[in-house]
Amino acid sequence: MPARERLGSYLKRAEQALNATKNSVLKPAGLTVPQYAALLSLSENPGISAAGLARLCAVTPPTMNTVLKNLQERGLVERTPHEWHRNVLETRLTAKGEKTLADADARAVKVERGLSAEFTEAERQTLIDLLERCVGFLESARHPDQE
Repeated sequence: MPARERLGSYLKRAEQALNATKNSVLKPAGLTVPQYAALLSLSENPGISAAGLARLCAVTPPTMNTVLKNLQERGLVERTPHEWHRNVLETRLTAKGEKTLADADARAVKVERGLSAEFTEAERQTLIDLLERCVGFLESARHPDQE
């Protein structure tokens, strides 16, 4: 099958373009896309463990531990032992982390709004539906024995 007919290459190019653009706009806020994703997920899930955060951000636990270490060293997150499970660290944003996230989120939302403006409402909904269908197929193809 010729490369121009492979949907995966278009999905990958779109993802790479989005990440490159977000990395560019997040740089003045002092964050990378993975760091921003972690802060955003933490804002919605305060106290989550590193493993839980890794699942939400679709990265491996070792990768998330590196991201969190960097964020902690910069004073953007704090990690404290769980009340009952002492070997589990709860992670929360600090006030500095909340401020940094607010700046970064405004920058990222601007990119998302710009991208969204490239489509009509009907086109946006169609794109969302098609991407959800892609994800559904790919998730089921990843585990063909579970059907």
